[in-house]
Amino acid sequence: MLENIITQISDAAATMKILDVTAIQNVAIMLAECLKNGNKILLCGNGGSAADCQHFAAEMVVRFRASVDRPGLPAIAITCDTSILTAGGNDIGFDNIFAQQVGALGNKNDILIGISTSGNSQNILNAIEIAKEKDIKTIGLLGKDGGYIKNMCDAYVIVNHNTTARIQEAHILIEHIWCDLIERQLFPEQF
Repeated sequence: MLENIITQISDAAATMKILDVTAIQNVAIMLAECLKNGNKILLCGNGGSAADCQHFAAEMVVRFRASVDRPGLPAIAITCDTSILTAGGNDIGFDNIFAQQVGALGNKNDILIGISTSGNSQNILNAIEIAKEKDIKTIGLLGKDGGYIKNMCDAYVIVNHNTTARIQEAHILIEHIWCDLIERQLFPEQF
């Protein structure tokens, strides 16, 4: 059992070491510019990625660092409203639950972040298509080889691993880095 634990920790550390730090930085700059210009961030994902959407939105709306006294930043996880999700799943199909919300809530120059460990989630692909129609910038936080979503996004960060757990662990690290860099860019006087 201990050997398995050590193997998993080693694998997770190795996964983190090969992340594309330039891509992570470039997305952080995009996100900060979006917020600086008065726009908002929308996030969508399924399962654990949906939880990541909520986590990131909470860090933006409340704050990431307790030591940074700042106003809330507009970020919405469109994965949370059970009435919208279940009505949408029933009436327009699960593949369209995020697209419908992007159409209703998104505005030009907002950003949509699609989080997918496979890079192939149809409901995220459909949301990105609607975002493109509305001139909403798109970012993919992806796993494996980036899948189909990679080619549809304005920017992306890929965790090049085949194990969902390792991808999700890296995703939360990347999201925390984005939160930190956004606060540093928008509120530099507090650092």
